[in-house]
Amino acid sequence: MKFDHLLIRIVICFLVAILFAYGLSQTATADEVSQNVRMPKDTYPTLGCWFWVDGELESEGYKEFLDLAGRYGSYDYLTTSLRLSTLEITDRTIEQQIERAAAYARGYGIGLVMDLDVRLARLAFAKLYPQELQEMMCLREIVLQESGVVNQKIKPSVLVDHYTNRSLIKYVPVWGKVVRVYTYKRENDEEIEPDSIRDVTEKCHILEASNNVVQVGIPCSKQTLGRRACVLATFGYMTPAVFAPHLICFQRTIFQQYAQSGLAGACKDEWGFPPLYDGNPENNNFWYSTYQRERYKELTEGRDLVRDFLLMYLGEKGRESERQRAINYFLEMARIRHGEIEQDFYNATKETFGKAAIVATHPTWFPYPGMKEFKKNSLHWWIAKRDWAQTDEITPFCVRSSLAKKWGSPIWYNMYYSADLNDYHIELWSDVLGGGRVNFHPPYPGYSVAERRTMLYKNGLMRGNCRVRLLNFITESPLDCPVAVIFGQACAMNWAGESYADVGLKLAEAFWRMGYPADLIPSTEIGNPAMQISSDGYVQYGPQKYQAVVLYHPEFENADVGEFFQAAAAGGNTALYRMGAWKKNFDGQLVQGNDMLPATMATVPDLDGCVKKVKACLEQRGVNKQTPCSDWTEFYGYQTIRPPTKGSCLLIDGTKIFVCGKANVAGDLVQIEETEKGRKIKAEAIGVLGFRLAQDGMVEALAAGGLRYFQAGKFQLELETPIDIAMWRDQTGGWQGVIQDSTNIVLPQCLQKLTNNWQFLGLPESF
Repeated sequence: MKFDHLLIRIVICFLVAILFAYGLSQTATADEVSQNVRMPKDTYPTLGCWFWVDGELESEGYKEFLDLAGRYGSYDYLTTSLRLSTLEITDRTIEQQIERAAAYARGYGIGLVMDLDVRLARLAFAKLYPQELQEMMCLREIVLQESGVVNQKIKPSVLVDHYTNRSLIKYVPVWGKVVRVYTYKRENDEEIEPDSIRDVTEKCHILEASNNVVQVGIPCSKQTLGRRACVLATFGYMTPAVFAPHLICFQRTIFQQYAQSGLAGACKDEWGFPPLYDGNPENNNFWYSTYQRERYKELTEGRDLVRDFLLMYLGEKGRESERQRAINYFLEMARIRHGEIEQDFYNATKETFGKAAIVATHPTWFPYPGMKEFKKNSLHWWIAKRDWAQTDEITPFCVRSSLAKKWGSPIWYNMYYSADLNDYHIELWSDVLGGGRVNFHPPYPGYSVAERRTMLYKNGLMRGNCRVRLLNFITESPLDCPVAVIFGQACAMNWAGESYADVGLKLAEAFWRMGYPADLIPSTEIGNPAMQISSDGYVQYGPQKYQAVVLYHPEFENADVGEFFQAAAAGGNTALYRMGAWKKNFDGQLVQGNDMLPATMATVPDLDGCVKKVKACLEQRGVNKQTPCSDWTEFYGYQTIRPPTKGSCLLIDGTKIFVCGKANVAGDLVQIEETEKGRKIKAEAIGVLGFRLAQDGMVEALAAGGLRYFQAGKFQLELETPIDIAMWRDQTGGWQGVIQDSTNIVLPQCLQKLTNNWQFLGLPESF
């Protein structure tokens, strides 16, 4: 009898426990929700930036920023870098403070992703490898006289970037050397007469060779009248040489130092040579090291890089092809080397911190694909591996979408900053229509450190972002771009060619303006596994199959490009176009390049003609337009288009997204009535609405900020109180979902009828 009573009590307790658990699944307290404001680990996160100044080194100096970010921000990871006056990343003091900060951030559910770049340890590298510093070869021309001595003085530049502008440790010259002096004939600023070139280095007087100046005296006589001289001097800078043999192993030692620090990953920001902000339009400054010279010699079967600098600079009559070939090899070997360094950084991050570790921030620098970028990194953006595509500032949207395809990334992240908070408002919603998200960089310039730390939390920006992040639950697909512009990378970067600094950006953006997003891809991606001909006959890049592809200025390409497009023509499903002639290969040799391309590839004479032909093709194929780009953004004189803050876009998997954030950064009213796959769609939400229908019209996924109602055929949700929601069907066809709120949540009956499988996602506190 006692046993029966005991059994009954156990059953009752068990039933009560079940009912209690069920109640908890329906209602969550504000405290419980507020502790769960971070995205689950298996979804795409929100990124923010944190830049350490000297104040972060004070006792618990990291707490102020993290308390603000933890309470008021929606960040899952903080991409973090040093902006200190003296100490370097290898300093034990820095290591200990980073470890403490990482632990404190984890208390808020935030992962610290630290910048472990070798440029943050330049003094440490120089101490170990003083002969492996980056050099710049400066070429300066002077007219000779018929007697006496002509003095040529060369002063180096002191270079700065975001790694040095707060630091006492600049990219300062540490030595200066005379490498060579040539004399020659060159009339009326034309090319050099090659037979007139003489090496007169041994006859010259080195008057000074220091880190501040190189000065050379060149003896003159009657034989030098009418001739000119070029002094080649090199200056060593306080930064590792890109081709330094110990650079990668030194990079690895930094990782080893931080292996037990509790970091969630590592980031590498704007890698490349030190910055030349004018892009070196005269082409008379060349990044150089003896190790780079040896690599060049190997690649060119014995050519001397120093001698070829003169050829690349001024040109020589009858040697146009040699000059073009030298430029191609010089830039390409730098691009490949930058890629090697980036790839090892990626590998080191995973090996040190685990496969789930984040590799973050962007390879883009200025970030326009022009001569400044060519000089810094040979436009290596597409071989700088990241976990997700990442860019910064006003990187063109056609590049952002392209990088997402390269890295299999459903969204791209753009690190964005401005001095105007309204610009963040625009960037947030514009990025969604372009297939991306914001990596929130604090406002800059013109604000104090204290102001920069709080400004992003004051105007509803984080609330808007929390609505946007709901989309990350329902899709893993990037923006659908029906067009690709594949530009000849060597042609674009070769200043001795006919199309220097033209990557086809205007053409790609013309398609965006029509409502047909286009990916901009360099020809160097042909032959990469990401670029292929799909089994059903389309040109495919990552997950994207293209309806139309334009080969833009293929000058200097090799036969493999022709072979690829022959295979594409055989596939038969991508319409092919060519703009620009193909007369030379990468070695500058004459070829019948146009004949190597398929006969079915249409030749278009100019941009307008190309746009008209491709547009007609897309219309004939029934490709639906997305919201056209009509807005413009500007950065240091460069202008590029961007999507508006109201409109719709389409992802490759069929997810359709509507956004409206024109007036309110937290989102405006979204109301739609349209027909999709035979279903009438009616909906009302705030800020963002995304949904996907199966081929039979059944609703597969839905995400919305402040959802009021959604109807698709017989499927209907109507909510008295608007709710931030994301819901999707699992592999069995059943529903699961996420409710986002910061108050007590009682699920409406219509949601309870769908499923009990709901998670609750909290919101950051209001500032």
